[in-house]
Amino acid sequence: MKLQFITSNMHKFNEISAYLKESGIECQWVKRTYEEIQAETTEEVSVDSARKLSGEISQKFFLEDTGLYIQSLKGFPGPYSSYVFKTIGNQGILDLLLNKERAAYFLTVISYFNGKEILTFSGKEQGTISMEERGRTGFGYDPIFIPSGCEKTLGEMSIGEKNKHSHRIKALENFIDSVEIED
Repeated sequence: MKLQFITSNMHKFNEISAYLKESGIECQWVKRTYEEIQAETTEEVSVDSARKLSGEISQKFFLEDTGLYIQSLKGFPGPYSSYVFKTIGNQGILDLLLNKERAAYFLTVISYFNGKEILTFSGKEQGTISMEERGRTGFGYDPIFIPSGCEKTLGEMSIGEKNKHSHRIKALENFIDSVEIED
């Protein structure tokens, strides 16, 4: 079995392909950049990207978009997570949270183009934002996000450990459980 995953992010590909390999599914990396809209929800961003690419790519594929939602910041940065990370980074988020509640969650939305329509699958991971950056593995907000029930940040975990708590893997499991994957 083989799936095409469109992303320019090597870290996302490594996480997803490691999980799929354990499930006996080959993941082909289609390394490609594409323009993402700014929208109110992570699902809108993911679906819009898949819609645009479905006009250019005739084969089945999936892509994903992820947002970090911090409750005391009214869900910010949410669907703007990539832009916010590029502009203020982890330290900027930590600065915004001085003397604030640190509950947060990651939300991943996978959009799958099956050749006819786009189907979506989501995964969510509750947690908290740490007091400082910790760990050198992972990417993005991983060094400041502690999954519920854990003491380590995602940035302190191996890919295998992270995948046990990953919002991205939860979305992937929902996807794999719902779609018939062909050879």
